Amino acid sequence: MERKIRVAAVSYLNTKPLVYGFENGAMKDDIELLFDYPAKVAAMLLSDEIDVGLIPVAVLPGMEEYYILSDFCIGASQSVASVCLFSQVPLNEITHILVDYQSRTSAALMKTLLKHYWKISPDLVDTKAGYQEGIQGTTAGLVIGDRALKQRPHSRYIYDLADEWRAFTGLPFLFAAWVANKKLPEDFIPQFNTATGEGLKHINEIVAANPFPEYDLKEYYEKNIDYQLDGKKKEALALFLQYVKEVS
Repeated sequence: MERKIRVAAVSYLNTKPLVYGFENGAMKDDIELLFDYPAKVAAMLLSDEIDVGLIPVAVLPGMEEYYILSDFCIGASQSVASVCLFSQVPLNEITHILVDYQSRTSAALMKTLLKHYWKISPDLVDTKAGYQEGIQGTTAGLVIGDRALKQRPHSRYIYDLADEWRAFTGLPFLFAAWVANKKLPEDFIPQFNTATGEGLKHINEIVAANPFPEYDLKEYYEKNIDYQLDGKKKEALALFLQYVKEVS
């Protein structure tokens, strides 16, 4: 391409290992790197404002064409810790859920669990910034990302959506992948793949550079988040996208 390839990633702590390579000079002459929250990155990819995005996978069915570029992703094979339904009461007493506005995938996953696994039907409420303050009484809240890690000490009940999905399906979960909305030069892809995996060799450095007293980031990066896009996560993606059609 005659211009730099426009790449956008999510501005959450969980993406730090995936962008470490870029932030330390990898492909600096080839890409322009931007950051935003998941739904905004997805919107930019859909409107062709960027060429590659680390996007919530629930967006994929709405794309005319897409290409998953990297062997690295945001996934979970056990508790993810940062995508949770927070409540002061048990599931069967929840009457309303405040739905995080920042990620369509987490919302679709929660709706899938509500319908097919938990089998409850509380009212779902759209939100804007600061909505976590409304998590009280029988009103629960879906919170994702860094804000979810901060919310953990404040809620009596925490339903980890990756755990709940695994209990429901026996599979890990794929939250976000590096996706292009067009074919890119063949020589770009292996370089991009290498760069996105570089940070996994530097976890201790990344933890030291991002002080976060609310949660143990080493545990988060090495246990909660599973960055490998393997066959089981691809199987989970195919199953999840079937459910997305029902709940969208």
